[in-house]
Amino acid sequence: MSEESPRLLALMEQQDQVIAREQALGGGLSRHAIAHRLRPNGSWQRVLPGVYLTVTGSVTQSQRVIAAALHGGPLSVITGAAALRFHGLPSPESDVIDVLVPLAARRQSISYVQLHRTARLPEMVCGLPRWRYAEPARAAADAARWVTGLREARAVIAGAVQSRWGCAVEEIADELHAGPVRNSALLRRVLAEVGDGVRSAPEADLRELIREAGLPAPLFNPRLYLPDGTFLGCPDAWWAQAGLAAEVDSRRWHLSPQDWERTMARHARFAAQAIVTLHFSPHQLRGDRKAVAITISNAYQSGIRRPRLPITVLPAAPAGLMVGGLGRS
Repeated sequence: MSEESPRLLALMEQQDQVIAREQALGGGLSRHAIAHRLRPNGSWQRVLPGVYLTVTGSVTQSQRVIAAALHGGPLSVITGAAALRFHGLPSPESDVIDVLVPLAARRQSISYVQLHRTARLPEMVCGLPRWRYAEPARAAADAARWVTGLREARAVIAGAVQSRWGCAVEEIADELHAGPVRNSALLRRVLAEVGDGVRSAPEADLRELIREAGLPAPLFNPRLYLPDGTFLGCPDAWWAQAGLAAEVDSRRWHLSPQDWERTMARHARFAAQAIVTLHFSPHQLRGDRKAVAITISNAYQSGIRRPRLPITVLPAAPAGLMVGGLGRS
């Protein structure tokens, strides 16, 4: 029985023990040798048609991704949720691995692999030659096109523009305009929200609640300054005429003690300038919407009866600058 050559062994190691049939044949194994390894209780197992795992045991997520790329062919590019995970960005919960392939590709989607034929294969990709990932903007735009709910689309785009490893909202907008109109409705809606200054899925819930309740429209994530130029911070929502701020307190955006301390310092600066700050949890915005609307309305009516605060307001910083800059300080 043929043994794996050093070249084939090196390829297996590089590909996390996943290999395509043509690679095995090109590496010196015969069809009979491959069949022998794939026999019941053999040393290999079939992951996808023509793609094998060369060890026994469960298939890892990394191995599933490599197998999907090998199934897609040499020009394929992994995108969507799997590519977002590769970049360390928030991604939709999905077992499906989305793979972009050329229009002329003859392979079909199968099992957990969803092939997407496109005339716009990404020019810029990350990863190794045999399994390449779309860059964050394309991955996020694709993922937002393929989710079924607005909340998921908001989370995808917010995660991509909030992370320091993500991308600028303009890059996602470019992907929207360059891509097909089909399945773009949710992505268009989320980008419109981002254009208004919304920077997270809970903030989008707040924006929607305010609009549905017929409340005065605030600015989202504006930059507040004292007359002498001292920076105060960026509330999630700001009604200048009432000196009123609203914050969505989500644990997701306070991942470290330092983040929490910065939030508390911002709240202290607001209080020192007589800014009234309302705090809501994402759960309240989804499950107690009427009570939240009443609270905002009452605070707004109280605020407009007092003298306007001497605070200078600038629009929200570009989304790509929110992390690591003035964003939430």
